[in-house]
Amino acid sequence: MDRLTSMAVFVRVAEKGSFAAAAAEFGLSATMVANHVRALEDGLGARLLDRTTRRHALTEIGAAYLERCRDVLASVQAADQVADALRAIPQGTLRVSAPVSWGTHRLVPVLGEYLARHPRVRVELSLNDRVVDLAEEGFDCAFRSGELADTRLVARPLRRAGMRVAASPAYLARHGTPRTPQELAGHALLGFAPWGADPVLRFERAHERARVPVRGPLVINNGQALLAAALAGIGVAVQADALLDPAIERGELVPLLADWSLPSRALHVLRLPEARPSAKLRSFVDFVVERLG
Repeated sequence: MDRLTSMAVFVRVAEKGSFAAAAAEFGLSATMVANHVRALEDGLGARLLDRTTRRHALTEIGAAYLERCRDVLASVQAADQVADALRAIPQGTLRVSAPVSWGTHRLVPVLGEYLARHPRVRVELSLNDRVVDLAEEGFDCAFRSGELADTRLVARPLRRAGMRVAASPAYLARHGTPRTPQELAGHALLGFAPWGADPVLRFERAHERARVPVRGPLVINNGQALLAAALAGIGVAVQADALLDPAIERGELVPLLADWSLPSRALHVLRLPEARPSAKLRSFVDFVVERLG
């Protein structure tokens, strides 16, 4: 039997003086109430109650044990209240994982609004481009692009991540501006290591399709470093709009092939499948979907 339940039953028997009264309160049979008390007595090796035909009286050990049971049950209730408070009011530390470029240029700019709404929450944001294990690494939620491999996680869709092509004015002044994917194939396309070996860009426009192999002089495994290479005029960048848009808006990069499109990537915020997620996690996920969904 569950020891805490047995303690709670014993306390009510002692307070009411009978098995029947306690049984009515817990919705149990009198026999089951007696079994709970007997389980405690067997575990302790001592009688807690002197049983008479009319009333049950506490033994000396029973009286002392009753007070300790009340202390234990009060501590359990206090612990439950703390947990309920944490679930009701967003508070505490929230650990979040996100891709470097998207996290830097899409998530970080809106975090101030979330923190202003929920001043009792502290966000620890880890930016990296690898797939983290939420349970093993202690993250509350993670943002991932592309198709989802782990169907055990609870996923909320966000705005799809678009891809753009851009180069610096200095690069275009030296090498000319490509007007078609075929012309782009003759330029120094900056490679992105996560694409793997021999990547191919697939452009679409209305009913037209074009494939452009990426065969530039430089391959980088980090989006921010690739952006720096494009700004330095080393080559043409093909990256997520979250990474390139700020530089384009400042005039540091020039968008190319605007009438052609590249496949967008799905983006989700993921959490573990908890039946009752904490208030801080619920509020954060809802906020992100509201602002970036």
